[in-house]
Amino acid sequence: MDESTTLEAPAPQALAAWGLAAAALAGCGGGEGDLPEAMKDTAAALPMRHVLAAGSAREVPQAVAAVATVPVPTVTELLDWAERVYTVYFPGHQANLVSAPYTYRYYAQTGNYVGVADGRVYIYGPVSGGPLGDVGALADYGTLVYASTTAFTDAQAARFLGQATLGYGLADIAAVRSLGYGAWLDQEFSRPISQSNWDWLVSKGFDSEEFRNAAGGVDAVIWQRLITAPDGLRQRVALALSEILVVGFDGINNPFKNFRLAAWWDLLVAGAFGSFRTLLEQVTLSVAMGNYLNMAGNQKENPATGRLPDENYAREVMQLFTIGLLELNPDGTPRLDASGQPIETYTQDTVSQLSRVLTGWNFDYPRGELGPAFARRPMVLNAALHSTLSATFLGVTVPANTPGAAALKTALDTLAAHPNVGPFIGRQLIQRLVTSNPSPGYVSRVSAAFANNGRGVRGDLAAVVRAVLLDDEARTELRLTDPTWGKQREPMLRFIQWARTFKATSLSGDWSIGNTSDASRSLGQSPLRSPSVFNYFRPGYVPAGSPIGTAALVAPEFQLTNETSVAGYLNTMQTYVGAGNRDIRPDYTAQLALAADAAALVDHVSLLLSAGQLGPASRTTIVDAVSGIAATTDAGKANRVYAAVLLVMASLEYLVQK
Repeated sequence: MDESTTLEAPAPQALAAWGLAAAALAGCGGGEGDLPEAMKDTAAALPMRHVLAAGSAREVPQAVAAVATVPVPTVTELLDWAERVYTVYFPGHQANLVSAPYTYRYYAQTGNYVGVADGRVYIYGPVSGGPLGDVGALADYGTLVYASTTAFTDAQAARFLGQATLGYGLADIAAVRSLGYGAWLDQEFSRPISQSNWDWLVSKGFDSEEFRNAAGGVDAVIWQRLITAPDGLRQRVALALSEILVVGFDGINNPFKNFRLAAWWDLLVAGAFGSFRTLLEQVTLSVAMGNYLNMAGNQKENPATGRLPDENYAREVMQLFTIGLLELNPDGTPRLDASGQPIETYTQDTVSQLSRVLTGWNFDYPRGELGPAFARRPMVLNAALHSTLSATFLGVTVPANTPGAAALKTALDTLAAHPNVGPFIGRQLIQRLVTSNPSPGYVSRVSAAFANNGRGVRGDLAAVVRAVLLDDEARTELRLTDPTWGKQREPMLRFIQWARTFKATSLSGDWSIGNTSDASRSLGQSPLRSPSVFNYFRPGYVPAGSPIGTAALVAPEFQLTNETSVAGYLNTMQTYVGAGNRDIRPDYTAQLALAADAAALVDHVSLLLSAGQLGPASRTTIVDAVSGIAATTDAGKANRVYAAVLLVMASLEYLVQK
């Protein structure tokens, strides 16, 4: 078994072979969990360290000293970890069994054994191919068993922060190492919400009548929040949600377009760690979404004129915001019918029926009211414009003459309770935060957290975020060498990370970054400026004619990547990194202190930007380039810093987040 595939499920034909082997084992004794004779002779065990990948993590350059002492896991911790990570071999939770010299567990479904004897870990059964396998010392498994709880190095902490925040510094790394991942998340979940976009716009006077149709501050407000807000995890999750529950600038109409988008962002931020069902209702009744997908002012059918309810929101709330196009298993794979074909989740009739329920809602905008206050009030129902026809969709029926609010509640309850929502939303959150191609097991575990947060609550987004970030698949360093693992960093995320990492400020206080959507002259992406409801890129995008497609993988962010966007990104970052922008200024004080030592400077910048993942070749190239700049003057030292930052941000190890 190749180490790059140790965490993946085997092919169906392999499972069938294992089933036959398990039956053979049962016939030879040990089928009920008794210790087989072949396990008792540990001296005859064959080395199979690679099967559970003990101690095979790649050594990566780090701006830290030696790895801290890693505790030796207990036998129970090791066996629990094996069940969690290698579910296909060791399915379900089994109790410890004891038979000298082993403490072990047996899995009747697969015929496999895993146990510990005299400080070494052994496997037996189809998982080992038949003979007893020695997969290493118990002590070898410390970093793997504790990968989802503890950062033993600065690089491990930085890698976690790269997934969980919009940018981090040395103090953040120290906090993660001190607290552990779980406690750090608890701290972030309880952190007060930062100043709202709405309040920032008001503080700048954009609520005055002169800005009614000008959209003043619409870009500045989102940039300043993403770059400066102390609730970094919340902002990162809100940004991810904004790419699933999409509202874009170009689909919003005046008046007070800026406040409509400000209220939209504040809604996502407030709901990032709350109930998905609550968030879905707030999204549905928000002015921004009502405007964007035509639910605002949607009227019931009129047989006399032939008018039918607008179907835009009814379609997209299913296709994009909740259940998707195909019925899913909990692990995100499509369910198949008796003919082996995927099953569609809804039909055109479903859309038409649901659209009736979504009629009669409009802005709460009293006649004569001035200012933008309406933009953050939920839409209200005009009963006279709501359809009174019955509606049947997704297995439920809303009876005729059901009041509009009750009809909407039934519709949203039905959508939020649909079994597709956990895998559909969970997989996309994994894609936005961690990796483009999560395994079915990873999706299944996140989906389970959506279904039940451990306290019987469905749709707890804080629990989902925790599951995404603390999954063994996300945390293990084994994935650093897996070519199918990771994601391209989005252009706007690269810029935001640079700004947060190097404590960028706005000299004017106006954050005049503007719209960065132009790929030829800027980043090719700008927050809240998605060109359509389908986001900047599709979650299933595959670059045409690429090895990615040949390998049956997806690469969503590559939909933004071409010769023009690559050059536009580098040219833009060169201006900002070199302090060439007239308004946005980074603080390189800490980096200037290291400028005399090119290697130390590059390692420091690599840790802060790429979690210390620069490979030897890239590191040597960048160190050589930085060393070629004389550091005998202040200007020379500054140029060394600029070069180190820009070259790391241009490296493949940075552009692909592992």
